[in-house]
Amino acid sequence: MQTLIIAFVVLNFGIIIGWLLGKHHAKSHFREYEIEAKAKADIIKNEAQKLLQEAKNEAKELELKAKSFETIIKDKEQNLERKLRNINEKDSRLDELINRYKNKLSTLTEELSKVASLTKEEAKNLLFKRFKEELQADLAKMARKEIVIAKENAQKFANSALADAVTRYAGEFAGERLINTITLKNDEEKGKIIGKEGRNIKTLEQLLGVDIIIDDTPNVITVSNFNLYRRAIAVEVIERLLEDGRVQPARIEEIHQKVIQEFEQKIYEEGEKVVIDLGLYPMHEELIKLVGRLKYRASYGQNTLLHSMEVARLAKSLAAEMGGDEKLAARAGLLHDIGKALTQDFGGSHVELGAEVCRKYNEDPVVINAIYAHHGHEDPIGVESAAVCTADILSSARPGARREVLESFTKRVKALESIALSFDGVMQAYAINAGREIRIFIDATKVNDDELVLLTHEIAKKVENEVQFPGQIKVHAIRQTRAIEFATKQGELS
Repeated sequence: MQTLIIAFVVLNFGIIIGWLLGKHHAKSHFREYEIEAKAKADIIKNEAQKLLQEAKNEAKELELKAKSFETIIKDKEQNLERKLRNINEKDSRLDELINRYKNKLSTLTEELSKVASLTKEEAKNLLFKRFKEELQADLAKMARKEIVIAKENAQKFANSALADAVTRYAGEFAGERLINTITLKNDEEKGKIIGKEGRNIKTLEQLLGVDIIIDDTPNVITVSNFNLYRRAIAVEVIERLLEDGRVQPARIEEIHQKVIQEFEQKIYEEGEKVVIDLGLYPMHEELIKLVGRLKYRASYGQNTLLHSMEVARLAKSLAAEMGGDEKLAARAGLLHDIGKALTQDFGGSHVELGAEVCRKYNEDPVVINAIYAHHGHEDPIGVESAAVCTADILSSARPGARREVLESFTKRVKALESIALSFDGVMQAYAINAGREIRIFIDATKVNDDELVLLTHEIAKKVENEVQFPGQIKVHAIRQTRAIEFATKQGELS
């Protein structure tokens, strides 16, 4: 019995302790919930204060904009009031002038009727005719003055539009040279480029169509040619050969082919970047490729791609000032010299070539008109074409943009290559040594050794007759026979 009592007491004591612990645990949870709720309340309060502050800031901005618009409206109202006052003043002066003429006419009419043997009506008609002539003269003078003022205002607007367009776009300028220099790690690399008995440098010059100058200047090789595209490929090929270390004719040909393929892709990417940057996408991929090729074309020493981009931006600004289509003006500006990307391959006028290729790929008639109009072949048909013509003059005529001497030299060396390529049996022709030498590669299957001498003589004679040049030009013809065969060995079948 005593044991039961003890057990009962212990049980009750445990229940009391459990109840107290549960109550304490509940209080702890309640405090945690209370702290969490206060933290969330603080966060909500902070968010509300932040939103309230943002709303206040937006309200202030709207208030400032409203005040700004109010100021603009007040200025316009004041300008309108001034113009109305001026009109009223002119009307008042005109009424005063008319009344003065009427009074003068009446007075003189009475005087003449007294002095002369004319009736009052006859005198009035005579004076009226006289004053009518004077009034017409005054009106004509006023009209001429208004015309002069209108012309001056138009000229001021044109100058303002040009100035605004030019100041909004300050284009970069890079003068094209005729040489590129390649920096070497050491002079031993010059020996690699030359090769045994000059084989490497001969192969390079034959494949690349450039003049490679290796002189006493330490750690430098010079690549010379008027053609930007050839020079760019030559520099890339030589730099890759030096980096690879294996400089030999077979390796040169391999890298040359690889670089040409990469350059074609690079040209497209360059053109695509320009088109996207100017906001002119989409455009036919062939036109994009031609835009990229303009990077390797120069006119009077001015890079044609940079010139076309500059014309596009200036034309866009001018069209905006004159209320034209900005995007169409920029497109016409970029494509106005697109034919220059084709002249080295096809010859002829870049205007006709450019118009033909744009017509082929369904460009807007305004673009084609701008191509013709910027050289005076047609009159501009709209604001956009006129803006391109003006932008072209601004870009090309500014001091230092172009060099006439360089262009005349470039035309002369191009003529040398064209003359050589016009003969049957000529595969390649490169003008090197600043146009003092033509290096010609002959098809050995069409021209034999005896005919080679005669062909070289004929080319030299044609150069003498058709090209103006100082001193002498060396005509260097090379005829090579190359045979390639592959050795194969069949493995044993298992």
